[in-house]
Amino acid sequence: MKAPLVSIIMGSDTDLAIMNQAAEMLEYFNISYEINIVSAHRTPERMFDFASNAHLRGIKVIIAGAGGAAHLPGMVASISPLPVIGVPVKSSNSIDGWDSVLSILQMPGGIPVATVALNGAKNAGILAATILGVVDISIQEKIIAYKNQLKQEVIAKADKIGKKLI
Repeated sequence: MKAPLVSIIMGSDTDLAIMNQAAEMLEYFNISYEINIVSAHRTPERMFDFASNAHLRGIKVIIAGAGGAAHLPGMVASISPLPVIGVPVKSSNSIDGWDSVLSILQMPGGIPVATVALNGAKNAGILAATILGVVDISIQEKIIAYKNQLKQEVIAKADKIGKKLI
């Protein structure tokens, strides 16, 4: 088994259904990853240890999902030298997900977190692959092929609809 390049973390197992979408995209691009629970509020020592040491373990990108107050992505980004992609998760105690979006999006200057859409873990996986593709041409080629596939799907759908309209 290859050492993980991407770490997918979340504040709670209730986020797993959403965060698995990032894992699926990493598998699609054949990128090794790990997935775990690291709560900023309930296990702050665990979060600090994770964020301080992920780069030493060979991790290149962190995808952090969180709902509600959603402090995990920002706190990890404040400690780790790695790029962090935040996934706001609409949780049972959230304010329609806006609290999570704003908590991750509104980071102070100096602590960037790349933020995807609410429940947008699929895009987080693609963004992590794109970041890795900057230095790994084989991953970049997979990204190019993926985008070409998306293009062909749209063209095929447009052709199908166009035939129905004529």
